[in-house]
Amino acid sequence: MENIRNFCIIAHIDHGKSTLADRLLEFTDTIHERNFQDQVLDDMDLERERGITIKSHAIQMDYEQDGQKYVLNLIDTPGHVDFSYEVSRSIAACEGAILVVDATQGIQAQTISNLYQAIEHNLEVIPVLNKMDMDNAMPDEVKDQIVDLIGCKREEIIEASARTGYGVDVILKAIISRIPSPKGDPEAPLTALIFDSVFNSFRGIIAYFRIFDGSISKGDFVKFVNIGKEYDADEIGILRLTREPRETLSAGNVGYIISGIKEAKEVKVGDTITHVENPCTKAVAGFEDVKPMVFAGVYPVDADDYEELRASIERLQLNDASLTFVPESSAALGFGFRCGFLGLLHMEIVQERLDREFDMDVVTTVPNVSFRVMTTKNELIEVHNPSQLPTVTQIDHIEEPYINAEVISKTEYVGSILKLIIEKRGVIKNQVYLTRDRVEITCEMPLSEIVFDFYDKLKSISKGYASFDYHMSGYKEARLVKLEILLNGDQVDALSSMIHIDNAYDFGRKICSKLRELIPRQQFDIAIQAAIGAKIIARETVKAVRKDVTAKCYGGDITRKRKLLEKQKKGKKRMRQIGNVQVPQSAFLAVLRLD
Repeated sequence: MENIRNFCIIAHIDHGKSTLADRLLEFTDTIHERNFQDQVLDDMDLERERGITIKSHAIQMDYEQDGQKYVLNLIDTPGHVDFSYEVSRSIAACEGAILVVDATQGIQAQTISNLYQAIEHNLEVIPVLNKMDMDNAMPDEVKDQIVDLIGCKREEIIEASARTGYGVDVILKAIISRIPSPKGDPEAPLTALIFDSVFNSFRGIIAYFRIFDGSISKGDFVKFVNIGKEYDADEIGILRLTREPRETLSAGNVGYIISGIKEAKEVKVGDTITHVENPCTKAVAGFEDVKPMVFAGVYPVDADDYEELRASIERLQLNDASLTFVPESSAALGFGFRCGFLGLLHMEIVQERLDREFDMDVVTTVPNVSFRVMTTKNELIEVHNPSQLPTVTQIDHIEEPYINAEVISKTEYVGSILKLIIEKRGVIKNQVYLTRDRVEITCEMPLSEIVFDFYDKLKSISKGYASFDYHMSGYKEARLVKLEILLNGDQVDALSSMIHIDNAYDFGRKICSKLRELIPRQQFDIAIQAAIGAKIIARETVKAVRKDVTAKCYGGDITRKRKLLEKQKKGKKRMRQIGNVQVPQSAFLAVLRLD
């Protein structure tokens, strides 16, 4: 155990985390030149194109220094805010972290949030200033920011360039000298933390774990503590570029276990593995069920593809246990599924993967969050969809989820950022100047306000400079109403939404005028109304297509024309009673993209 080092790399998106991992693998001869490709740990096409890590990875490296052989376990972490729970479990499995900061951009929001998690878990932090080979690097300014943030000495900050390999040898020496070796008792009962899992179509679910105490051997009968299921360890081993089987792994090691599990729900990140005969007294702290935050309806464009869509989502769920779905139907869009996602990026990735990996053409409804409704009978109901809302007379109050958000930006954009946060019902908590021209704004705001277009607006007003990170803070009572859209008095379920009462009038008016442009004219007037309960708050009318019935009257008495017009009016009225309004698919899509 003295010669094992477990560490992770934490950084903001695009600060060079995956490239630094590549250099470490090359430097320790873990990967041969013929197998090498950039971002070797990001094996999904989507990860390479977007330059983000979606699925975390782990890899073991051998390194020799001063005649001593060391085993280095790199536990990679996803960088995006939607996957913050996965990041926290990866951090819990380590003793040290390399904090990578881009010398051209300085400290960003996610650097700070991931760093706080590392400090909470008492990790030894090694600060690395990356991209030193760039012409626009600002080493002195960024070093000042790092010293302010973590209180280290300036000489402890390692200058490096992951692209050229400069400074990688210094980083490896620092890993060995600064990061403590794992503490644990190999003789104690087995305690191992699952920090990730992947699906293999032949072997089932493969769980990655870090052993804190005890040891595990091939064929052992083990139990997953939080789920309570028991399995045989068919195969255990270590993680190199490929999986390498081993007979026994003991405390301090990182490895994988294959038990022929076919259900993704049975392996949960953060769970603890122990022996059935000699179980550990307490599980590793911090386990929680990952709860989806953003919900949206996913419908096939062609109704015949419903079964195929179900099969595709089920297969996708094997790789991504945080995706949840239940069947639902809509009068407008037919049969589909109500899916729960961790956040907007997660939703975008799932959509993209459905399209690429399963060739599914889908329509996604407006994303919304889950609300909690307290009824007059003191029952608490979770509502994921406006149509599930009880009647107004049964509602005591509605609560919506709130987040704590951090925005880091250049000082010149502070005014417009504060205005945007206040527009989105946010409350400014704190404002700290990190340097002369960089400011960190902390605020609290409703999650429902950021699921539409908050991020896009933030990026455009700050010319792409602002970085944004958030964490759930709990639920608060809110004045929310259900906004319904009526066509000739009939409710259209796919367009109803939960909205704050202050924004309801504007939003209702926008939807009505948009539908008026998109719904084709019929033989009768169509009334488009936005309503809250029984109160109509906005109305537009699509005028009927009319024949000029008075064209044949040239001159003559007005009563002849009146008689013809009245006759036409009666016919139109009768037609409206029996006529249906056909809403084209394009109208739904345009309203869904209204924001």
